[in-house]
Amino acid sequence: MADRSGSGAIGGEDDVVALLMRQHGDIRNLFDEVERTTGDERRDAFRRLVRLMAVHETAEEEVVHPVARRSFDGGEGVVEDRLREERQAKEKLGRLDGMDPDSAGFLPLLMELRTEVMAHARAEERYEFIQLRRRTDPGQLAAMAKAVRAAEAMAPTRPHPGVETAAKNIALGPMAATIDRTRDTVRKAMGKDG
Repeated sequence: MADRSGSGAIGGEDDVVALLMRQHGDIRNLFDEVERTTGDERRDAFRRLVRLMAVHETAEEEVVHPVARRSFDGGEGVVEDRLREERQAKEKLGRLDGMDPDSAGFLPLLMELRTEVMAHARAEERYEFIQLRRRTDPGQLAAMAKAVRAAEAMAPTRPHPGVETAAKNIALGPMAATIDRTRDTVRKAMGKDG
């Protein structure tokens, strides 16, 4: 039962680049919220940050990177660089997830992660997103945005750091199942079978 009532775009985001750039801003704002709060508020903000980052990266892995790899010269290298950065961020996010958000070491590690994630976002925007917008037709960008919005709707509620393969996903249990459902939702939205 697809939504055919309109564009389905959120806030006028009719292409994947606009949607992902909005998510970059949301991630930055959530880092701010985690940094300025304490106790349960910090835990809640951190959960929302982890959730959005998991959705964002899963959507990029399933929707954006495959198109970027084949859309422009050097796309393969650009994607590999982004995947390396994402893997490093997931590892750090996993360490943070195992910590008490009010512990002494949490904020310094969070600040390291923030610096890396924001550098990663700038690299995506500069080297990947700009090329996608230049070399991908608006209809495909809109279809990609639909798939990313589907991933947002299926967002995992717990972090899934350090997982880059389906085999590792299966080994990690309930969180992996959520990521798998997110991937399935994205693939369905893109018109692909599992």
